[in-house]
Amino acid sequence: MTPDFALHRKTLLDRLPEGEAVLLFGSPHHLRNGDAEYRYRPSSDLYWLTGWPDPEVALLVKHGEAPFTLFVQKKDPELETWTGYRPGPRGAVEDYGVDEAHEISELPDKLVDLLQGVTALHYAWADEPEHDALLAAVLRKTQRKSRKSKLPTPLTFHHPAKLLHELRLIKNDAEIAVMREAARISGIAHREAMAKAAPGVGEWEIDALLTYVYRREGGEGPGYTNIVAGGENACILHYIKNDLPLEDGDLLLIDSGAEVGFYTADVTRTFPVNGRFTREQREVYEIVLDAQLAAIDAARAGRPYQDMHEVATRILTEGMVKLGLLEGDVDALIEEEAHKKYYMHGTGHWLGLDVHDVGLYHEPGESRALQPGMVVTVEPGLYIPIDDESAPERYRGIGVRIEDDVLVTAGEPDVLTADIPKSIADVEAACQGARIAAK
Repeated sequence: MTPDFALHRKTLLDRLPEGEAVLLFGSPHHLRNGDAEYRYRPSSDLYWLTGWPDPEVALLVKHGEAPFTLFVQKKDPELETWTGYRPGPRGAVEDYGVDEAHEISELPDKLVDLLQGVTALHYAWADEPEHDALLAAVLRKTQRKSRKSKLPTPLTFHHPAKLLHELRLIKNDAEIAVMREAARISGIAHREAMAKAAPGVGEWEIDALLTYVYRREGGEGPGYTNIVAGGENACILHYIKNDLPLEDGDLLLIDSGAEVGFYTADVTRTFPVNGRFTREQREVYEIVLDAQLAAIDAARAGRPYQDMHEVATRILTEGMVKLGLLEGDVDALIEEEAHKKYYMHGTGHWLGLDVHDVGLYHEPGESRALQPGMVVTVEPGLYIPIDDESAPERYRGIGVRIEDDVLVTAGEPDVLTADIPKSIADVEAACQGARIAAK
């Protein structure tokens, strides 16, 4: 189950105007502390084109006999003893299908020749100062050489997003298959979390369980830092401390998704720690679920992306009035953005190699239309702070978010994460059934 990197390269080359080139660098290593590095994760753009998983890499794309030139770590048996196998330039050609490959140390000299005849370069200035300095020096040499060669050199620069990110936005069948697998593994982890959670269990235990299941089932791990938020912590949108014990009577909000082949799922479920919703929790939950189901139904080809948010916001605002959180006319409250007191984020985002994936959300003057092949999250929520004295006391400290991953198709929305319990009955059955089975 591997994306078709050759197809990705062909798609980019077909869109690249004659005389232009794309230069991408891989992500650098990042230190965790001292000289200990974080686990390496490749640059999404470069990976999308090559499948190359290792650091110290650069890619040049241009029309010609060898459109794709990769610069990689050299073969080094001594270093491989410490850090593992390196394909080297030969492996880059034989195993990864690029047209030409060289050692990364040769990049400055090779680029001087490769950029001859290029009028515009797609390169992300200001991302990495070291790369900027290298390219600036290369361009000075390229311009000097062009006086003799009479060939043009890059005088116009574009960010690679102009071409590449719009291509990444529309997923092909191979990418969708990988994302389905990420969704499947995420479902296993969320269901096991429902089984494990109970009064006295630590948020940190659920955090560890999620990561363990993702690895056990063949994923790289979480696609982003797990959010495991018990009780009032669920009202903190990006709560990642995950360091408190779960309490009887509280809800647990888990926002976590598996990464598979560097494509990530993004799922949120909220469920009762003791396996049973209270009346007040149920009331809030049902409003969020109604908003989410309506927003999913709006995730259809041809409809504006913003429709999902507008549909969800209206239902949530109506619910806030019903619960006594807000007072007034629903249209006026939405116009005044009064709903943002309890629903302050958007209803979703693109999903793919990045958890907040790339691609424009708006075309000039309006929200862009959804297209088949786009994958979006749909994640409305309600968050009522514990110290909000304007809210009815019985609802304070309740935070609920429900999130699924949805593939836009030519027909009905395809919910990739549909098998993860979500209705009140299914959630309670998943929690209680697991506890009964454990006994």
